[in-house]
Amino acid sequence: MQTKSAEEIEVAIDKLLRDLQAVIRDGEELLRAGARDLSERGGAARERLAAALEVAKDTQRRLQSAAVEAAKSADRLVRDNPYRSSGIAFGLGILMGLLAKRR
Repeated sequence: MQTKSAEEIEVAIDKLLRDLQAVIRDGEELLRAGARDLSERGGAARERLAAALEVAKDTQRRLQSAAVEAAKSADRLVRDNPYRSSGIAFGLGILMGLLAKRR
């Protein structure tokens, strides 16, 4: 199993949040545009879309709060252990340099 770095995870979360925002925005536009269609089938579709939008908004809020909490936790860890954090970063830099030089 391949592990991802914190930066890759942050980028993925940011992309997911942007995608969710786009889905929410597009869905709300569809709801406004479809407001004129008052048929039974259109109403049911609007209700399903509204429910899906609420789920997407809830997911976005949870992911955003989890990302903020993870960033705060990482910040606390680095601030509480500055020398250890610097040593780990230095060691990882050397390791990455050696691996890059090897290729």
